Amino acid sequence: MFTGLVERIGRIAAIRDNEGFKVLRVELAKAEPYATQLGESIAINGCCLTVTAFDQTSMEFDVSFESLDKTNLGSLKVGSPVNLERAMRMGDRLGGHMVSGHVDGRGVLESIEALEGGWNVFVNIPRGLSGYVIPKGSITLDGVSLTINGIEDRDEGSRIRLTLIPVTIAHTSFSELKAGWPLNIEVDLVGKYLERFASPYVQQGLQK
Repeated sequence: MFTGLVERIGRIAAIRDNEGFKVLRVELAKAEPYATQLGESIAINGCCLTVTAFDQTSMEFDVSFESLDKTNLGSLKVGSPVNLERAMRMGDRLGGHMVSGHVDGRGVLESIEALEGGWNVFVNIPRGLSGYVIPKGSITLDGVSLTINGIEDRDEGSRIRLTLIPVTIAHTSFSELKAGWPLNIEVDLVGKYLERFASPYVQQGLQK
């Protein structure tokens, strides 16, 4: 589990093809250890991956083609910035919201509106995830826990408005955001469970 509070920004240093998957090497800006052991979980742009190698300045991750296809990890290039967060420990404060690290889909950054105290960003959400976004609800974009401030429903999905404060811009990969940027989306975990639990009862009601 994660919180959606980004701890570090890394950059893709290398992408290697392997049999059945790709290997991503992520470099850290500071020469100090981030990963502590092989096999630990670290979220890369909100996607939970397993550390397969590390040293003082870099980490490696094996990424399946399923993950490359379903997330924006497949569009990363050498030099791309990525958001990093280590898995929670028991007793940690939950500063953002509950994040599983399992990406539900991809959205696209439509536009950025500069404000005196930050940015308004407008993101297009695919139709299949529109039902999970609510005003003032939580959403994770590229591993960052954010609050939805506005929703405009459309035939092809929804456009949501979020406000990024300066500290979020400065300490995440969002400092390099541009229109057209693909974003990993994880919707609120609670909403997905509620839908799953309620679905049989809704179906029974419709059949009566």
